[in-house]
Amino acid sequence: MWKEFREFAMRGNVVDLAVGLVVGAAFGKIVTSLVNDMLMPPLGLVLGRVDFSNLFVNLGSQHDATLAAAKQAGAATINYGLFINTVIDFVIVAFAIFLLVRQINRLNRRAPAEPAPPSTKDCPYCVTAIPIAATRCRACTSHFDETDAV
Repeated sequence: MWKEFREFAMRGNVVDLAVGLVVGAAFGKIVTSLVNDMLMPPLGLVLGRVDFSNLFVNLGSQHDATLAAAKQAGAATINYGLFINTVIDFVIVAFAIFLLVRQINRLNRRAPAEPAPPSTKDCPYCVTAIPIAATRCRACTSHFDETDAV
């Protein structure tokens, strides 16, 4: 059983998947930092000094100035600012993956293969498609040889 598991785990697809997950998780952290630390502060500044990570709706009776204060007070909140950050994070990751897959597909395109040789020919008498090797038409039962083929 251990041997089968080792063979399964060392198969190319499983190892590739594991490497992809680790690299993807690291890439996700980079994109999250890009969104939270590089994109959202200037966007918030342009929109009137709004800190998206601090946008929330307090569902309790207290009115807290910041999300941290509301959480410390134990208030139930809807954190729509963090949701906006997460959506932007997802869009950037999805776009980066799209560009990567697009590039891989572009590299994997091969020259078109030559068309396969025809497997049928037309009967010179009734113009029915018949196999290349046939010497008699199944539709009109005419006999013919290669010199008769159209």
